[in-house]
Amino acid sequence: MAGVPDDAIDAGAAGPAGNTRLTAATGMVLLVLLAIEGVTILSVRQMLTLHVVVGALLVGPVLLKSGSTVYRFARYYTRAEPYRRKGPPPLPLRVIGPLVILSTLALLGTGIALILVGPAGSGLLLTAHQTSFWIWVVLMTVHVLGHVWEAAVLSWRELRASWSGPDARWRRWRMIAIVLALMVGVGAATVLLPSATPWTTRPTHPVAHAATPVVPQP
Repeated sequence: MAGVPDDAIDAGAAGPAGNTRLTAATGMVLLVLLAIEGVTILSVRQMLTLHVVVGALLVGPVLLKSGSTVYRFARYYTRAEPYRRKGPPPLPLRVIGPLVILSTLALLGTGIALILVGPAGSGLLLTAHQTSFWIWVVLMTVHVLGHVWEAAVLSWRELRASWSGPDARWRRWRMIAIVLALMVGVGAATVLLPSATPWTTRPTHPVAHAATPVVPQP
C-alpha cells in the first residue's frame, strides 16, 4: 500500500505529516552524529573519549526517533484515520523497522554498560557490543538507503518553511523536541564521561607493555 504524499494529509501540522517531519529531522541529526561516530571507530583506541561522548549524545535523539516511529506504528494499527490514509512505509522497511530500533538500543545499552563496568569486567559485554554493532550496521544500511532521500527533502523543507505560517507553532515544537533530545545526550555524556576514565587512560598497546621484560638494575 503506497503512502499518501506528506503534504496531502494535514499540511504538516500535528498529525502524520508532523510526525513524519519530526522523524525525518531527528534522523538527519542522527545521521550526522553517526558519521562522526563512524570516524572514531577507524581509530577507536586513539579517539575513545570522542567515541564515548558522541555515543552518549546519540541517546536523546535515538529515544526521540524511536518514540516518533513507535507512535506512528501504534496510531496506524489502532486505525486512527489520518494515519490509515497516509498508509504504512514499504513492507521491507516496515519489517526491519523494529529490528533497527532493537539493535540500536542494544548497541547503546551495551556501550553504556561497558563504560559503567569498566575494562576488568568487560568480557561478555564487549562481545555483545561488537556483535550488536555488526547486526546494527547491516540493518541500518538498509534503513538509511530506504529513508535518507525523503528525510533530507522533508528536513530541507522544514528549514525553509515560513515561521509565521499556520504550521509555525508545530514546527517550533518539533525543533524544541530535537533540542531537548540533544540536551539529554549532553547530560548523558556529562554523567558517563568520568566513568569512562578506566577505558580512556588504558595504555594504547597493553600487550606490548606486558611483553617487555623487566631487567633488574644492578
